[in-house]
Amino acid sequence: MAMITPPPAGSLPAASRAAPEMAVGSAGDGPAGTGTAQAGLRVAPARPRGLLRRGWEVFAQNKPALAGISVVAFMILFCFAGPLVYRTDQVHTNLSDVLCTPSARHLLGCDPVGYDVLGRLMIGGQTSLEVGVAAAFVSVLFGTIYGAVSGFLGGIADAFMMRIVDAGLALPPIVVTIILSVIFHPSPLVMVFIIAVFYWLSVSRLIRGETLALRSREYVQSVRVLGGGKRRAIVRHILPNAIGTIIVQATFAVADSILLLSALGFLGLGVQPPATDWGSMLSGGLNYLQSSQSYWWLIYPPGVAIIGVCISFNFIGDALRDAFETRLQRR
Repeated sequence: MAMITPPPAGSLPAASRAAPEMAVGSAGDGPAGTGTAQAGLRVAPARPRGLLRRGWEVFAQNKPALAGISVVAFMILFCFAGPLVYRTDQVHTNLSDVLCTPSARHLLGCDPVGYDVLGRLMIGGQTSLEVGVAAAFVSVLFGTIYGAVSGFLGGIADAFMMRIVDAGLALPPIVVTIILSVIFHPSPLVMVFIIAVFYWLSVSRLIRGETLALRSREYVQSVRVLGGGKRRAIVRHILPNAIGTIIVQATFAVADSILLLSALGFLGLGVQPPATDWGSMLSGGLNYLQSSQSYWWLIYPPGVAIIGVCISFNFIGDALRDAFETRLQRR
């Protein structure tokens, strides 16, 4: 029986050698079933994560910041929704309840003039949070605009504007704030501007440095080449790209404003009765610190509220700074 041997590779016709290659190369162009099977084997590329998602992932890894958000949310509900549930008279004094101990009627006792301490803590929290947020908003808004204009203009205008900032920073802020509190009637609205009158200085210096780094970018230079005005370059390009720094600084500003308001209230220069703040409550309780009886409900609640809220805002600010950091978003 004769054996059939395949011809050598070199003797195959060109069409026969190309047939397998054509079959493989045209697999995707064949029938619908074949193309679908081939497409099903391909792995779809993963969609890139957005900036907000990457920022949230970085923020969520900071456990103290998440705890800080919980504390701030609780204090907002406690101060603004609490008086709707726990109703007390914070206008008229009640001498029969002076320094009464905590009981079912007064959960945290009463202060030296008969005000319910728990209800007073809510009203004082409203003032502290409102003044802190408003003062931070005013100072960050004015400081951002001032610093952005100074950094973008540069030259003599920048030098002159920064010398004003340097002169303001050279003054002791607590002393000048005390003087302003003595001169003006310290209502909550006045306290907002007293606190903001110095805090905007540090904000403007920070935003000015950020503007100096951004004004040399290509997109800002393109606006100027195309005939865009300075206002458009600042509002449409520089400030939106500095929004991360602005938000972080605003968060720290809230904590600093609450702390400064508490310091003024502790010195007796805060808002006047019947309004109150946490610093004023703490100052009133210290008068009974050395007494034979322990009046802990006059000291610990406002002190814990001040410390807890200020630390929480600082934790949130630290996490926001990490979330807006470009290097962390790219990991």
